[in-house]
Amino acid sequence: MSDVFINYRTGDGEKTAALIDQELSRRFGSDRIFRASKSIAPGRAYPQELLTGLRRSAVLLAVIGPDWTNFQTRLSDPEDWVRKEIVEAFACELPVVPVLDGRKTERLSSTDLPAELGRLAEIQSVLFSTQDAEAGLKRLGDVVADLVPGLRDLDRDTARPSAPEGVINSIRDVSGTAVQSRDFTGDVGGTVVKGSHGPVHTGHGGIYQNSRHVTGGRHFSGDGMTYFEGDHHGDIRHRIGGSDRHEDDGR
Repeated sequence: MSDVFINYRTGDGEKTAALIDQELSRRFGSDRIFRASKSIAPGRAYPQELLTGLRRSAVLLAVIGPDWTNFQTRLSDPEDWVRKEIVEAFACELPVVPVLDGRKTERLSSTDLPAELGRLAEIQSVLFSTQDAEAGLKRLGDVVADLVPGLRDLDRDTARPSAPEGVINSIRDVSGTAVQSRDFTGDVGGTVVKGSHGPVHTGHGGIYQNSRHVTGGRHFSGDGMTYFEGDHHGDIRHRIGGSDRHEDDGR
């Protein structure tokens, strides 16, 4: 199902229509945006495809270039597809948003339109200029999201990044400041653990270490106790009860 139908005339707005299609497709998904040259597959009957796509949509964007009203003969022709799509949208009571393409494009006047399209002159339009395309596309996308609430959940510009899988942080009963970081500089008044591969314990209380080299494991207790397992490169220093103890790694 398409939510946004882009109406445009070849020779007066097709480039802007393609640009709008590209941006809205990025934000909401290509299948939610209908543009004839993209959405109708080769070999399909375009009259029926156009009407079906329109009737399944929730809003029509009418791209109106500086020469749009100069096609008076075609706008008055009931078989003109630009006209037919807009008239059908009115009949289906779909919201129609005129997109004025270019700074030279003026607001529509009912005196320049056939009676069947006169309502276009009464509808609030959106200005769009390729000289400020990024802001214009953002504004148009926001307008579409407001008109079609179902698109909000698909909007890639407002989606929040999810946390990496397998990462769980739990901190309870902390007095003071707790900091989690990959790389940091400066002084930290506490315990710093980097690149740990195994259990790490700081604070008070006993430790149960399930050692690979001690059958059944051991229970270590007492203040200032530390248990090390594995290879250690560099000195290890302990300060226990006001004295220094130094253990060399043998190098």
